Amino acid sequence: MRKTVTETSHEHAIGLDLEQPEAILARLADGQAEAAASVRPAMGTIAATSVVVARTIRGGGTLAYAAAGSSGLMAMSDALELPGTFGIDRKQIAIFFAGGPPWLDTFRGGPEDDADLGAKAVSESGLGETDCLIAVSASGSTPYALGALRCAAERGVTTIGIANNAGAPLLEDAGIAILLPTPPELIAGSTRMGAGTAQKIALNLISTLMAIELGHVVDGHMVNLSIENTKLRQRALGMISDISGCAEEAAAYCLDRSEGSVKVAILLAVGVSDPATAQRLLDTHNGNVRSAMAALDQGQGPEKQRA
Repeated sequence: MRKTVTETSHEHAIGLDLEQPEAILARLADGQAEAAASVRPAMGTIAATSVVVARTIRGGGTLAYAAAGSSGLMAMSDALELPGTFGIDRKQIAIFFAGGPPWLDTFRGGPEDDADLGAKAVSESGLGETDCLIAVSASGSTPYALGALRCAAERGVTTIGIANNAGAPLLEDAGIAILLPTPPELIAGSTRMGAGTAQKIALNLISTLMAIELGHVVDGHMVNLSIENTKLRQRALGMISDISGCAEEAAAYCLDRSEGSVKVAILLAVGVSDPATAQRLLDTHNGNVRSAMAALDQGQGPEKQRA
């Protein structure tokens, strides 16, 4: 079995444990920066992936993630944030983590060696041609991730592979392959560090650009967030005020009328008469509030369109 880059010793690791704490930290921080830089060459593929994922979500399909170990934690972190941050329907997100919830307590690596377990998770989920799956593995050869990806491909699912080693089976088998060529880890094989950092960055970029494609971001504001606590309500009020130019009191009134929909509240704040009309305008523009506001500026509101 060939030695992968993620298992190779880093040239600056020699004597690492003999250094003073600050010097050790400097080397570790440099390793993280090197890992982050490895994402740059993949930007074109990441952009194309985001378009595919956005199309899946817009069409009512499911975005699934499959991974094990540290890569699984990176994938799970991204998946769990999407409903709250960008208002993605929780029913449209699936997470296949080797071993499932019980393994999160002990975090042992055994289930990652079971390709059949990954295939079974996908098969039982009912994923099909309208869905997509992102499989993540630092080595690119983790059996669980490979089993999930191959089963998904057989079912017509759009498959995306993210790995840190060139020529890895996961990249060879994926419909879309994202190589993040991180250098060797300063702690050899500890892919929670450099490889995990690069994976998290790539996943962040994919899901954030997806949200932008779906019209869920306006001027850096997450306008489709779910308001689940006081902090998020305050954030929503700031968005409505910033985008519409209204005072915070007016923003609060519009948000209450919209029953928590920031997009609808923004349209109310810029002059749409009622929530139902605002929602119709949003629907006409595929949920894109910027496009809806532009239509209003051009005198193409819902009332005129129905005339």
